[in-house]
Amino acid sequence: MRIERSWAMPSHKTFQIKPIRELLDIYVPSSGKGWIDPFARDSSVAEHTNDINPDTKAKHHLDALEFLKMFDDNSVEGVLYDPPYSLRQIKECYNGLGKSLTQHETQYFFSDIKKEIERIVKPTGIVISFGWNSGGIGKTLGFTMHHVLLVAHGGIHNDTIITVETKGEGRAFNSSKQFTLFEVNK
Repeated sequence: MRIERSWAMPSHKTFQIKPIRELLDIYVPSSGKGWIDPFARDSSVAEHTNDINPDTKAKHHLDALEFLKMFDDNSVEGVLYDPPYSLRQIKECYNGLGKSLTQHETQYFFSDIKKEIERIVKPTGIVISFGWNSGGIGKTLGFTMHHVLLVAHGGIHNDTIITVETKGEGRAFNSSKQFTLFEVNK
């Protein structure tokens, strides 16, 4: 597994932070073809973008779980998973749109979304997760972690932790920026 640490100023535009942008350039095709982003805000890195806020540039404005349910099993090349990092942030987002969280959502918001991501990502597909922890989608859902990037923002700001996982045995990155399947010795 590759683990890196960089420093950069914080920004609400996560994908424009230099070390994060560089990581996306490695894993996400420039066209974004086959990739989805259920919490896109104004980002256009992925082919299919969604944000519950109708004032964003995302192509869809659905609840993230509803958006993910639009996709067939094993149909997505990759997912950019950059949700609000805490339940407090989710509540603020919903309240700001005149919505409220259900009791189920307050208890299972993240796990329900991760289960849908597992369902729709192709075998060997990639999920790049962003947050304040390195949990990613997780081994229990069949994902293998290959790359962790810690982006320190200094002072009182929390680091942004980015994990790159593949569904199943996964892919390996080589220097020509191409992905190749790798075999695990059993």
